[in-house]
Amino acid sequence: MKLKEILQRQLTEAAEKEGYTPHSVVITSSKDEKHGDLSSSLPLSLAKAAKKPPMEIAESIIGKIEIDDRIVADIFPSPPGFINFKINPSYYQSLVSEIIKAGNTYGQSDKGKNKTANVEFVSANPTGPLTIGHGRNAVIGDTVANILENHGYNVTREYYFNDAGRQMRLLGQSVEARYFELVGKEIEFPNDGYEGNYIKDIAQSILDEHGKSLLPSDPLFKENAEKIIFADIENSLVNLGIHFDQFTNEKTFYENGEIDRFLEELKAKNLIYEKDDATWFRTTELGKDQDRVYIKSTGEPTYRVPDTAYHRDKVNRGFDLIIDIFGADHADTYPDVLLALEALGLKTDHIRVLLYQFVTLLRNGEKIKMSTRKANFITMDELVNEVSADVVRYFFIMRSMNSHLNFDLDLATDHSEKNPVFYLQYAHARICNIIKRGAGLGKDFTNDFDSARLTHSSEIELLKTLEQFPEIMSSALKLLEPQDIANYLQDLAARFHRFYVDCRVITDDNDLSAARVALIKATKIVLANGLNVLGLTAPERM
Repeated sequence: MKLKEILQRQLTEAAEKEGYTPHSVVITSSKDEKHGDLSSSLPLSLAKAAKKPPMEIAESIIGKIEIDDRIVADIFPSPPGFINFKINPSYYQSLVSEIIKAGNTYGQSDKGKNKTANVEFVSANPTGPLTIGHGRNAVIGDTVANILENHGYNVTREYYFNDAGRQMRLLGQSVEARYFELVGKEIEFPNDGYEGNYIKDIAQSILDEHGKSLLPSDPLFKENAEKIIFADIENSLVNLGIHFDQFTNEKTFYENGEIDRFLEELKAKNLIYEKDDATWFRTTELGKDQDRVYIKSTGEPTYRVPDTAYHRDKVNRGFDLIIDIFGADHADTYPDVLLALEALGLKTDHIRVLLYQFVTLLRNGEKIKMSTRKANFITMDELVNEVSADVVRYFFIMRSMNSHLNFDLDLATDHSEKNPVFYLQYAHARICNIIKRGAGLGKDFTNDFDSARLTHSSEIELLKTLEQFPEIMSSALKLLEPQDIANYLQDLAARFHRFYVDCRVITDDNDLSAARVALIKATKIVLANGLNVLGLTAPERM
């Protein structure tokens, strides 16, 4: 049980003994040393219902707490109604052995043991290379999957795409136009067609393989383009360290009749009707302000139709948890998918939709203007080649997914400690170097050590930060927000660098050196565990 959980339990039990009913007990780190290490505002939250002064409540609860002096050195109140805890340094010191013993399992849990999760992400249609917009989706999705696996879930990473519809027709027509240009025949380039060298390259590959014999409207143009582009997408994802367990095609649900079936079921419930040559979903019957178009007057379905069939399939596969990673532009459509599933009698409370804001690429402080259709964009491969996969992954999750992201290329290409990725990795590499240097001196610091020797304030502060890692990972599971892990690792690296300045590790005092080597080994373990969940490498030298 983690420290805050222990204190929460003790506070709850003590409050109940005094006749109070605490609904939520929050423990936070104290900002001022005179208020101890941790504190709770529980008395303030109880005061109104109890009709008593918060300080009186604080004192009465403290009187009922059963103190474990191995953990708590002192408990005391402070105005206007806080309960403060001074933690025994020996508790923090004991963490060194615990972390080293746990190794790469420190920060893990079995909360997801014997449970399955499906994480759908990227899901870009194969109409062109992956761009930075797709990249944020990819990294968030893969990192969320890592977080789930860190807590014992059996995760299926899934990619859902559409290889039919208007976009794919335009792709085929664009490649066809470039092909006939190459063979010396002019054909009109489609309105809103896909431009860029990659279209010309696909056309050239078709010419090289099939010669000049192809006729207009040959399905091979679209088929080859899809095959080539999808192979490029998969390769781009591998370059980011991302591998998928399943690829699902939207067209499948038309071919297997699932879309027709669920439309008939909704129609039988009087939730589907025709108006203005279009098919509508009667969402006003389900609490919405207005009905939604399901099939346009052109006969083309909106995204809601195949997406509902797809999600019905996912629900029927029996996952304990289903997670979708969508761009903010899906905010209006996904609730209608959930409504339809509920109308079909399916549960949706295990489906979580994570929306992320979009990305702006900056160079020299200026926004780089991009257009996917015009092909004046920076691909994920180009970005990875310029700044490395580690930097790309970290930059995409170092801000909350709810925030617009400015991807600063100047900072991303900086190889100094200004770059947050290098700052983290340098901490890990520095620890490896210190341990190696100690071993090179012929001193054995690998066996017994006395963690009670770790009494310097910088050592204790580093230990306190290490203690928070399981809590950070637990919170990441609850919120599915990778940014919190990134922020924690930055804080841990800062604590370590401060310790390194204040405390020489390899000294003439072998016992002190052994304790400090053990401390930095524990720090190295936590850094590596956190970096691993974020999908970053933990280099031993830089």
